[in-house]
Amino acid sequence: MLDQQYTSQSKEFRKGVIRPVECFREGWEMIRDQYWMTFGIVLVGMLVGSAIPIVLIGPMMCGIYLCLLDKYEGKQISFDRLFKGIDHFLPSLFVSLIIVVPFLILAVVFYIPLVAVAFAGPRMSESELLYFIAGILAVELVVAVIMVTIHSLVIFSFPLIVDRKVTAWGSITLSAKAVWANKSGVAGLFGLGFVAAILGYLAFCVGVYLVIPVIFASLAVAYRKVFPAIDEIPSAPPPPDAYHGL
Repeated sequence: MLDQQYTSQSKEFRKGVIRPVECFREGWEMIRDQYWMTFGIVLVGMLVGSAIPIVLIGPMMCGIYLCLLDKYEGKQISFDRLFKGIDHFLPSLFVSLIIVVPFLILAVVFYIPLVAVAFAGPRMSESELLYFIAGILAVELVVAVIMVTIHSLVIFSFPLIVDRKVTAWGSITLSAKAVWANKSGVAGLFGLGFVAAILGYLAFCVGVYLVIPVIFASLAVAYRKVFPAIDEIPSAPPPPDAYHGL
């Protein structure tokens, strides 16, 4: 009975609760007293994850969100918590494949036509070359939109794995449902993150690295607004016959 109740609660989420500006503000307030620790955790996590991208990025993302969710609860964070993401290796690996493989496909789709243009260019007229390049750009735009959509739909998958202990596929489907139910808020969150990254890049390029922890923190805040802690979810009363015969 308790296991069934936990499973049911783990699939619950709130709709229309993401306020992008509020998430960024709360994210900054959350990590401000440990900003440089958060910066180090995110930086190390991303560096280690990029060493073997498909294999390690998932556990490192899980570790980053473990730290951020701890911080949301008012706990002090440390580097040893980052590497606890390894405990979720298999489910995070599957989610990583869903995220990374499409980007690899996008890279291949992007470069093959460029190579084709390089070889065929001298034999094409100017108008044919312009049409060919326009076609490539149109295809790239469509593929890029698809990739961004996929990435947006699985944005809550890693925190779901560490927070609610759902399976890899369960985290993907539940994340997609929650994102769709909060699509305007998620879109605004991505838009603000993009603007913050551009402003950071304009600050002598290095500024982009300084805003990344705040972007991660805002995502953690958004996650917790959509998926409250299990003990915050009201339990449904038992059915009338639940204790029949006792």
